[in-house]
Amino acid sequence: MDETVLRSIVPGVIAVLVRRGADFAAAEDAVQEALAETVRGRPGGEESVRDAKGWLITVAWRKFLDATRADSARRAREERVEGEPAPGPVPAADDTLQLYFLCAHPSLTPASAVALTLRAVGGLTTRQIAEAYLVPEATMAQRISRAKRTVAGVRLDRPGDVATVLRVLYLVFNEGYSGEVDLVAEAIRLTRQLAARVDHPEVAGLLALMLLHHARRPARTTPEGSLVPLAEQDRSRWDTGAIAEDVRILQAALARDRLGEYQAQAAIAALHADAPRAEETDWPQIVEWYDELARLTDNPVVRLNRAVAVGEADGPRAGLAALAEVDAAVPRHTAVAAHLHEREGDLAKAARLYAEAAHKASGLAERDHLTRRAARLNARLR
Repeated sequence: MDETVLRSIVPGVIAVLVRRGADFAAAEDAVQEALAETVRGRPGGEESVRDAKGWLITVAWRKFLDATRADSARRAREERVEGEPAPGPVPAADDTLQLYFLCAHPSLTPASAVALTLRAVGGLTTRQIAEAYLVPEATMAQRISRAKRTVAGVRLDRPGDVATVLRVLYLVFNEGYSGEVDLVAEAIRLTRQLAARVDHPEVAGLLALMLLHHARRPARTTPEGSLVPLAEQDRSRWDTGAIAEDVRILQAALARDRLGEYQAQAAIAALHADAPRAEETDWPQIVEWYDELARLTDNPVVRLNRAVAVGEADGPRAGLAALAEVDAAVPRHTAVAAHLHEREGDLAKAARLYAEAAHKASGLAERDHLTRRAARLNARLR
C-alpha cells in the first residue's frame, strides 16, 4: 500500500473506530500502530491489497482492544467493545465527513483545529505538520495532543457545522507554501474530499477559490522567491486550462442562488483570472463583488481590499476615501495607503509608507517586496 492510498483511507478508519466506541485519541493511536505494522513489512498479503481499508480497520481495532485491555479501567471498556466485528470488506460510509466536523469542533482554537485536521484527515505526520508551520516538532506534538484531549468525549452522532470546517480548510490554505508539506496543495486535496462528500455551494465556492489562486501560482514569485504583484505577473504562466475548469465549478455554485463569502471571493478571483492583461481587469465589477462580500461578512480586511479596487475603478483619491473608513490597525493598511499615494503621484509619502509597512510585515517575502518598493521610489526622488 503506497502512501497516497494510506492517507486516503486513514480518516475513514479513525472514524470507524470512534463509531465503534473508541475515543478519538485512542482511535488515532491505534491507527498509527497499524500503519507502523504496515511499514515494518507485514501488510497482510493479498487480503490487504483487495481491501486495504478493511484490513487496516481490523488491525487497528485489535491494537485498540490490546491497549484497552491493558488499561486500569479494563472491565468497563471491555463491556463496550466485547463484540468485535468480524474482518471483511467495510461498507462505504461518510466517515471522513464526520471526522472533518470533529476536527473543526468549536471548542478548539483555530491553530489546534488546523493541526488536528492535517493529522487525522490529511494523514500527515507530526513532523510534517511542524515543518509546514515552521515550529519545533515537540511544540506541534503538544498542540495535537491537547486538541485530541479536547475532543476525546465528543461523539460523532450530531450534524456538524460546514462553515466551521470551511474556515479550518481556508486557514490551512492561507498558511502558504513553505515547509516540506505544501499546505496549499494539501488544503486543495482536503477540500476536494469534502466537496465529494457534501453537496453545499460554499464548499464548491471554496474549492473554486483555492484552485483559481493555485492556477496563478507559477507567476506569483520570481525564481529567487521574491513576490510579484498581480498587476506585474506574467499571465502566460497562468494555467488557463485549470482556470476554465475552476470557473465552471464556481458558475455551478453561483447558479444555486445561495451566495456565500467563498463564492464571492472566488468570483473576484475569476475576474482577475479572466483579464488577459492587468489593464483589462473589470474593476467596477470587482468593486460590486466586494460590496456583496462586505454585506456577507462585515470583515475589515474585505473593506481594505475594496479600497484597492475602488482606487483602480474610480481613481486613487476615491480609493483613499474608502481606505479612510477602514481601521488603520488592520494588517496591510499602511501598504495599501502607500500604493494609493503612489498612484496619486505623492512619491515621497508613498516611499515613507512603504518603508513603514515593511517594518510591520509578518513575512520575509512581503517585507523584502515593500522595502524594494520604498527604495525604488526613493531612487526616483533623488
